[in-house]
Amino acid sequence: MVEPVYESGKAISEYLLFHYGKPKEILPYPGGPHEALDFAVRCVTECVDHSAVPPGCRALDLGCAVGRSSFELARFCQEVIGIDYSHRFVEAAERLRADGVMAFDRRDEGELSTRLKAERPPGVSPDRVRFFQGDAQALPEELGSFDVVLAANLIDRLTEPARFLARLPSLVRTDGQLVITSPYTWLEEFTPVEHWLGGRVVDGVPIKTLEALKRHLTGDFELMATRDLPFLIREHARKFQWSVAQASVWRRR
Repeated sequence: MVEPVYESGKAISEYLLFHYGKPKEILPYPGGPHEALDFAVRCVTECVDHSAVPPGCRALDLGCAVGRSSFELARFCQEVIGIDYSHRFVEAAERLRADGVMAFDRRDEGELSTRLKAERPPGVSPDRVRFFQGDAQALPEELGSFDVVLAANLIDRLTEPARFLARLPSLVRTDGQLVITSPYTWLEEFTPVEHWLGGRVVDGVPIKTLEALKRHLTGDFELMATRDLPFLIREHARKFQWSVAQASVWRRR
């Protein structure tokens, strides 16, 4: 049986480096795209309006992976829940929450690797954060509602993203913030073509994902801004994935 992509040891190591790696541990080359580092931090610092969140706010980080954005949300939110479909991602995030540190091996070349450690970011209260394994398309009702909901690079990894979008109005409180980021990498291995939000032609009309998001969300949300968020995932010392997510920032009507 083939191991699911996001349950593999390779994915755990790559994402721990992606979320917690120091710049020189990820990209030691001066000419590299350094503006693409710290993506999990920038999803929060560049997309969430900290001044607009109420005291004691709640935040939900959907597709939290190994948890860095959840910790960043906890800098200004009293309660943060991080949910991911991958059991191993959630285990890693919880270990960082509880222990503050987790060792992992960064792949360098072939069988060669370097032992590194991911550390919970300083100045964050771990008591504010909880991590759970779960399906973003089947979230329990008892979750309640939130002042901030972040879905970073999630929608193009869901089997039925429209079902997820339909749940969002009940998750985000009035005047709350919704941040969706995605590079819109629609692949049949994750999402059947008939469920792609965009990136295909329907009845002769090309559909782009942002336009589809507007159709699904505009009745309950106001689109406040969009921005490009580059990100970089290191595979090994001389191979990287450079991508550009589009962030759309919404306010609950």
